Amino acid sequence: MNPTIPARPLAELRSAYKVFRSIGTRWMDNDAYGHVNNVVYYSWFDTAVNAHLIERGVLDVGRSDTIGLVVETQCNYFDSLAFPQTVEAGLRVARLGSSSVRYEIGLFAQGLPLTAAKGHFVHVYVDRLTRQAVTIPPALRSVLLELM
Repeated sequence: MNPTIPARPLAELRSAYKVFRSIGTRWMDNDAYGHVNNVVYYSWFDTAVNAHLIERGVLDVGRSDTIGLVVETQCNYFDSLAFPQTVEAGLRVARLGSSSVRYEIGLFAQGLPLTAAKGHFVHVYVDRLTRQAVTIPPALRSVLLELM
């Protein structure tokens, strides 16, 4: 193995994730090759994270003083997903700093044990108006700790 090339990530089991959200695929998600286009996966990542934060009462998209901006994202693909399927997005927090968090998301075909894709994105939490990094508020930090 070439030491300059990292090993390819492997698919993961459902047990690697803390919470799950079902997401229905749409006809428009498929591309010309008959499977979900890669850009849709990033939308599912965003949906899994932000819906969880909204449901837990720590994110009000229109009014929260502190908002998360994506500064890094990545996805590894292991199996195709396609319309009509239900995707189950697993969510966890891998790293929690004073103003940033690394979310990791596993996407599963409904009922299957291994990720069809997995990825991450990093949010830096900032003041909505100034866009300057701020300490993650205590209520949000508490919800994030539950995902570790």
